[in-house]
Amino acid sequence: MTNSQKAGKAIVIGGGMAGLLTSKVLSTYYEEVLIVERDDFPEKPEERPGTPQAFHPHRFTRRGAEILGRLFPGYEDDLLAKGAPTSLNKTVHQMNQYGTMVGQYPRNDIKFSRAVLEWVLRKRINEIPHVRFLPKHDVVRLVTTQDRSAVTGVQVRERGARGEEKQLTADIVFDASGRSSKLARWLEQLGYEVPVPDLLKVDLGYSTRRYKLPSRLLHLAETWDVINIAGQPANGTFAGVFSFIENQVAEVMLYRPGGHYPPVNAEEFEQSIAKLPSSTIAEILQELEPITTPRGYRVPELYRHHFERMQRWPAGLLVLGDAFCIYDPIFGQGMTVAAMEAEVLEECLREHRKSPMPHFEQQVLQKMQAVIEPAWWLNCAADLQWQGVEYVGSEPLQGILFGQKYMDLFLKHATVGGNWELYGLYWAVNTLSVSLREIMNPQLASTVLAASDEGRQLLDQLLQEYGHPLEEVWAEIVPRFVFSA
Repeated sequence: MTNSQKAGKAIVIGGGMAGLLTSKVLSTYYEEVLIVERDDFPEKPEERPGTPQAFHPHRFTRRGAEILGRLFPGYEDDLLAKGAPTSLNKTVHQMNQYGTMVGQYPRNDIKFSRAVLEWVLRKRINEIPHVRFLPKHDVVRLVTTQDRSAVTGVQVRERGARGEEKQLTADIVFDASGRSSKLARWLEQLGYEVPVPDLLKVDLGYSTRRYKLPSRLLHLAETWDVINIAGQPANGTFAGVFSFIENQVAEVMLYRPGGHYPPVNAEEFEQSIAKLPSSTIAEILQELEPITTPRGYRVPELYRHHFERMQRWPAGLLVLGDAFCIYDPIFGQGMTVAAMEAEVLEECLREHRKSPMPHFEQQVLQKMQAVIEPAWWLNCAADLQWQGVEYVGSEPLQGILFGQKYMDLFLKHATVGGNWELYGLYWAVNTLSVSLREIMNPQLASTVLAASDEGRQLLDQLLQEYGHPLEEVWAEIVPRFVFSA
């Protein structure tokens, strides 16, 4: 394939965010792209049955928004035309167990609902002549060569009374079907050995309710960006988040891991907001008009597949998005990781076009896992602080004990000192905008740990355990990916 030639046909399973991102990338490299989606697409921006989490808050982190802006230039203008608000110079109120940070948000981020974002991107995809959708179809299995060494398409079944089945052929198939993915089972049925996924038994729940601003309070949408009352693992309190989406609609989410779910009963929901460590959200809601009942969503466990470790992998098959790994939604990492994976795919396709590489799919999977690993580790470090959360993995989480203590002390140092530079760096790392290395380096760690009694005690413990200064044992106490990120 030359630099100007396109390959044949690609099939993408799933028309959600990962599927849309993947299809946009593939449109540059394939003559035909078909997106197979189990849902029928709505005629206006609204949630689909196949994405029950879509009602709840969604966001792109800075890294994700940058990738999306490159793949879909001007998409933010489309969001603004649908009534989406911006964050620029609006008030951010962040409270954690160590104090409160209040300031003006410095970037012009766009806030949106998942339904409107999907609508905007789906419209963009529909404008690409050689990309089309096949809605209301389930993919029931992969189609392969006789020796099962390569995937050549999928078998689909029409949803509805008729339930007709047919085969669709392709040069490559991408599973972007999200949490409903059946890929591991399909591969096992084809005779492949699939590694057991890592699990974080998090048993988390979140509940969201939406409110309309009365005309006399429209100024609130121009005042507030977000109020984030962090959950406190030591006290077992819910997290509470207040923000705006399109057309002056406010959304409030309650969240907690560990099996203690926020309520979906309206009266109990409001009572739980009033019991948050800060009354800021409750005071604002007293004057707002609820326009929905609270809706709940539960996630019993997070998983991280290790398809990249398989000794045999069929040619013509790739996977990304939630079908590969899912994350705690409180960090807003899921869509950003999907965007980063799409970027990896784009880079690999570009190189493959210039110089075709053997075992292309396995190399892509390995590079995607390099994107997944830091996000997974950060999820585990945060959620394992909650009682009732358990990690079950094929190997220990390297550096997790030191990492948890250090990240907590870093947050405390930034909050107590009112240091927006360090506080912003903390969140930039947790939202994947910068490498964990920006926080986890021995120079900064020495400064942060030396600033508090707890930090100095941790330094003393490390010295006693390893017998060497922090700089000399750094590689032994932090995750490996810090050095390659």
